[in-house]
Amino acid sequence: MPARLRPADPLAVAAATDRLSDGTAERADLKLLVKHYLALLEDKAPGASVEVRVPPYAAVQVIEGVRHTRGTPPAVVETDAETFIALATGALAWVDALTDARVSASGERTDLTSYLPLG
Repeated sequence: MPARLRPADPLAVAAATDRLSDGTAERADLKLLVKHYLALLEDKAPGASVEVRVPPYAAVQVIEGVRHTRGTPPAVVETDAETFIALATGALAWVDALTDARVSASGERTDLTSYLPLG
C-alpha cells in the first residue's frame, strides 16, 4: 500500500504559493502544492470511493462509500495541477471548473463542492 500523503511545511507551502502567484513556479513547486492539498483533501474527506487524480503528481482515494480496490475506479475526478491548486485555495469554484472543462468528473460522489476550498 502506498504511503499516505502528508501536508507540507507551511513555510514551504507559502513560498511555493508565492512563486505560483508571481509566475516563477517550477515543477517542484507544483508537486509540493498538489501533494499538500491532496493530503488535506484526504483528511477532510476520508474514504475510498472517489479517485482524485492530478497527473503526473499524485492521486488519492477519498469520500466514504464503496471501496475501490483494482482497475479503473467507478468514480474519478481528474484535473491539471494549476486547476487543482486553484480549486483547493478557493481561487476557482468547482462549478466554474466543470463548466470550463478544466475538470473531468465521472461517477457518483464526484461533486467536490462541499470539500473545497481546502485552506
